Amino acid sequence: MTHPFRSFVIFAEMRTGSNLLEATLNAIKYVTCFGEAFNPYMMGWPDKDELRGVTMAERDADPMRLFEAIRSHPNMTGFRYFHDHDPRILDAILDDKTCAKIVLARNPLDSYVSTRLAYATNQWKLNETETPIPARIRFDAAEFGQAMSEIEQFQLRVLHRLQTSGQAAFWLGYEDLRDAGVMTGLLHWLGRTDLERVEPASDQVPQNPRELAEKVENFDEMQAALAAMDPFQSRRLPSFEPRRGPAVPSFVAAEAGRGLLFMPVRGGPSEVVGTWLRGLGPVTADFNQNSLRQWKRQRPGHRGFTVVRHPLLRAWAAFAALADGGNAELRQLLRATHRVPVPEGGVQAIPPDERARVFAAFLDLLRRNLNGQTTLSTHPGWATQSEVTSGFARFGVPDMVVREDRMAEDLGFLARSAGIDAEPPVAAAIPPFLDDADLRKAAKAAYLRDYVAFGFGDRP
Repeated sequence: MTHPFRSFVIFAEMRTGSNLLEATLNAIKYVTCFGEAFNPYMMGWPDKDELRGVTMAERDADPMRLFEAIRSHPNMTGFRYFHDHDPRILDAILDDKTCAKIVLARNPLDSYVSTRLAYATNQWKLNETETPIPARIRFDAAEFGQAMSEIEQFQLRVLHRLQTSGQAAFWLGYEDLRDAGVMTGLLHWLGRTDLERVEPASDQVPQNPRELAEKVENFDEMQAALAAMDPFQSRRLPSFEPRRGPAVPSFVAAEAGRGLLFMPVRGGPSEVVGTWLRGLGPVTADFNQNSLRQWKRQRPGHRGFTVVRHPLLRAWAAFAALADGGNAELRQLLRATHRVPVPEGGVQAIPPDERARVFAAFLDLLRRNLNGQTTLSTHPGWATQSEVTSGFARFGVPDMVVREDRMAEDLGFLARSAGIDAEPPVAAAIPPFLDDADLRKAAKAAYLRDYVAFGFGDRP
């Protein structure tokens, strides 16, 4: 089902050409763009404090009031929205399928330099009768990297929401804005098929058509910094895991002191830590998000923590749980389809000299599973700890991520910070056969994200 557009939004950033695009649209009869309507510092344009009968104070109290005022205009109306505009209205914009989404982008380096020049000269628009103010800027790598990151995250959020809601956007580049054919296509897409040709606005000219070397005083330094930024993310660690929720029902809270909240990672030393917590006194479990919030409110000074385990040890724990557990159907599937010779009878049924070979086959399965190469779902007991702890953070970030081999030191410190003086738990012994170069290599191939995220060494 198609939805006729009643309004539009231009997702853009500073110095991407959005003023020129707005001028082109506003030259069309029955089309109106109301500037940066949700810019926290102005109402559409500088020196305005009212838009469509809504004051800045009214907009700031309820941004939906202005959104409704814009949408209710009899014309095809819209506005420009940047990543740092009022975030409260973004969901409403994205959810409204009658609001056409126009995405305008420009080479981010050109945008950055142009923005810095505009700040330096206070010249934000230029027509053919005006003279550009000559200036050069100094490139700041940290500032540029931060701006790039914020804009990229915003664009990814918009893209994901459009994809999941089945919407399409009209994508524009800076160079498209002076192309009459593209502007005509844009207006036709918006529903104005009565227009035979749309000419781009001609009252604005490029402000800084010089090459970058003339606009940036530390040009060589900028080139070196850009080379180190890896724009194609060649060192990125791919992830094909499903996102995980916070798993709040698995949390365990000790009532001792000001309260300790354990956020367990499946496959970790949960039994050891749980026993230690129960030794401190009464514990509370079976939380939901509401009851956990209440528990936190009632205990100022509480501390939350999780314990991560070396990936090789955790993978062995997952294998042992699988071999010793009751899911015979899964074991048969692993044997028949995935070439993992999991025995019936548990780990003890594997001859000692065969354990490394059998476990290596399981590690290879984990590598393929975590890379999305099997039909098996990713079990919480062998999901990456990076993804599990990211799930925790969707409810609340733990105060401390403890490495299992440092439980004695770190949990002792954390307990004292919550007003508890108790002997902390210690890590379990490591099975000797795991100290094998091939197993260490296989574990790293499966869990590189965790090795990088938590700084694990090759050996447990």
